[in-house]
Amino acid sequence: MIASGEGAWVTDEDGNRYLDGVSSLWCNVHGHKHPAIDQALHEQVDRISHSTMLGLSHRGAAELAGKLVEVTPDGLDRVFYSDSGSTAVEVALKMAFQYWQLRGGQHVRRASFICLEDAYHGDTVGSVSVGGIDLFHSTYGPLLFESRRAKPGDLDDIARLLATHEEEVAAVVIEPLVQGAAGIKLQPPGYLREVRDLCDRHGALLICDEVATGFGRTGSMFACEQEEVTPDLLCLAKGLTGGYLPLAATLASEEIYETFLAPHEEFKTFFHGHTYTGNPLACAAAIATLETFEQEKTIANLQPKIDLLSELLAEIAEMPEVEEVRQCGFMAGIDLGEHPPAERMGHQVVLEARGRGAIIRPLGDTVVLMPPLAINEVELERLLTITRSSIRAACRGSVSRAGQRAAALLDGPLSEAA
Repeated sequence: MIASGEGAWVTDEDGNRYLDGVSSLWCNVHGHKHPAIDQALHEQVDRISHSTMLGLSHRGAAELAGKLVEVTPDGLDRVFYSDSGSTAVEVALKMAFQYWQLRGGQHVRRASFICLEDAYHGDTVGSVSVGGIDLFHSTYGPLLFESRRAKPGDLDDIARLLATHEEEVAAVVIEPLVQGAAGIKLQPPGYLREVRDLCDRHGALLICDEVATGFGRTGSMFACEQEEVTPDLLCLAKGLTGGYLPLAATLASEEIYETFLAPHEEFKTFFHGHTYTGNPLACAAAIATLETFEQEKTIANLQPKIDLLSELLAEIAEMPEVEEVRQCGFMAGIDLGEHPPAERMGHQVVLEARGRGAIIRPLGDTVVLMPPLAINEVELERLLTITRSSIRAACRGSVSRAGQRAAALLDGPLSEAA
């Protein structure tokens, strides 16, 4: 039961402190209780906490939209707000679909999507439809629309799908550089750039889901920048408000935006809206978050910490208990290999770490580390030390539990038969 937080730390109701090794589910950027974001929220509360954006707007939403257009890749000039990563993707899917319907003619056949195996884009029905993790998504199969899955990192596979279904594909949906919920699985260098080129060649839109990778997680402000890619639609959430409040944004090109413009009676409107779209408090937090990036030179100061993380992870990669370590910027996945599901090995590591004063989280038997960008070097070293000792303790406990099971078998019917 978490009661408070400050910097890279959270404190429970019993007064125990823990390093926040997963940024409160990948969204905290500048640390908990950051004075600039706190102040921005206090000032906004004194004015107004919520007003609808259906038919109205407010200064904070307009200011934030301008800042987002400025910091995102060139060519993304329009901003549509929602309230979570799932809805940011849902908005992008609906925009892409309606864009082709509005263009008419043979374009109306462009009604399907290509995504990647092991993809995760959220938990609403549309975002699940372009997901690729059966454990999360297969239960809802009857509810979903059809999408085609390409093998991650395999350009030939995605090229084949685009060529075969060229007149049917509305968009390709991708997490750029790294698939987060799949276990921090990395794409080969140049893959994103090639996917962009393939989309252009076959006339499909490109949707980049930077809900997890955006706002510095990969070492640049946005992952797309590293391969000089501008998607047609860009999905943002998580770190947008520094981890303070729910807010999401889907950025679109001017071409997509203008396709929806028409006299009222043509009903080309994008009929999608949320009660808390562009919430003033969330916008205030987001503006303060972006200003803090600039004032504290967050991206420039991050690189030495990425290098330190790489050094510390290299030591963990040498452990016999670890099969592989995958890192992209400040995102890391420590793969413990295959263990029986009943062992819950990743979960055992998490429990060991909690007892040592760190909050981390598993994706199956991959332990994920994604600390706040503001964590300092001493704290980062402590987090990795705790992780290393927790892996060792959990795996040692697994051997012990296996021995107990074997002894139980020998004491049962098996021993009698022998």
